[in-house]
Amino acid sequence: MIEAIVGSEGAERVLLFLAARNSGYAREIANNWSMDVSTVQNQLLRMERDGLLVSRTVGRTRVFEFNPRYAFKGEVIALLHKALTQLPQGVREQLTLDRRRPRRTGKPL
Repeated sequence: MIEAIVGSEGAERVLLFLAARNSGYAREIANNWSMDVSTVQNQLLRMERDGLLVSRTVGRTRVFEFNPRYAFKGEVIALLHKALTQLPQGVREQLTLDRRRPRRTGKPL
């Protein structure tokens, strides 16, 4: 969809995930899209190097989010939100489903 603008399908998926959830880490993004973790890590590091994303460490996990000081942050997020509305309903629901609370041991999914 916006692959031509951002350069690759991997970059598009990383940005759509972050636009839908505001933050994320490499394995979480890779699992959501069934991608290689190394591909996601390379995209995240490239975007951080270029100033679009910033990261912070939570425990041993590096969490990425949009850089609030990025000059075109509002425009980029507006474009991504418009792209999110064009995704199929099932994919959009999967992206926005954010279950982070601990699960009781033995509880079925």
